[in-house]
Amino acid sequence: MPNGSLDSHLFKEQSLLTWETRYKIAQGLASGLFYLHKEGEQCVLHRGIKSSNVMLDSNFIPKLGDFGLARLVDHGKQSQTTILAGTMGYMAPDYLNTGKVYKESDVYSFGVVALEIACGRKPIDPKYGSSQINMVQWVWELYGEDRVIEAADPKLCGDFVEKQMECLVIVGLWCAHPEIPFPILPSKMPVATYFTPPRSLSMFS
Repeated sequence: MPNGSLDSHLFKEQSLLTWETRYKIAQGLASGLFYLHKEGEQCVLHRGIKSSNVMLDSNFIPKLGDFGLARLVDHGKQSQTTILAGTMGYMAPDYLNTGKVYKESDVYSFGVVALEIACGRKPIDPKYGSSQINMVQWVWELYGEDRVIEAADPKLCGDFVEKQMECLVIVGLWCAHPEIPFPILPSKMPVATYFTPPRSLSMFS
């Protein structure tokens, strides 16, 4: 993986990823996650999806790395209860509350990474003011004010396709929504509840 990890480009300024490359990375990551969850003999729960585990080949095609926390589950089986493991900011609220891991826990983490790709910032970052320290909450507030494009990474200097940016941000918020089915996205971030059926992974184009 000669281009290293996604986070090294988003946060460590190894290089500035163009919008076209970012969008393709997001699509490739979604495709890979769909394969893990749906297309193998068993469902693979990765449990460690984050930008530092997204590796980029010479053409910036993404590959998921670090399967150290992964679990195999038969398709159609119920969730597993596990020892909490993962990185704060990427772990779904229901997983933190119950210790039960679903495919949807990975979907939540994917949503956070999608927002990182769009916004160019980490999910929890103390360098931002108290109103912006939590990326998901901040982006949701912008969405509720019909200002979602303002979440775009300023390093892109406006050089992106607005419809694609809006699509990626809304997909990220959908995945970070704590309830299912995929809803009409509310203008304010809802309080998480833990007794509803799990979400399912949605693809975007």
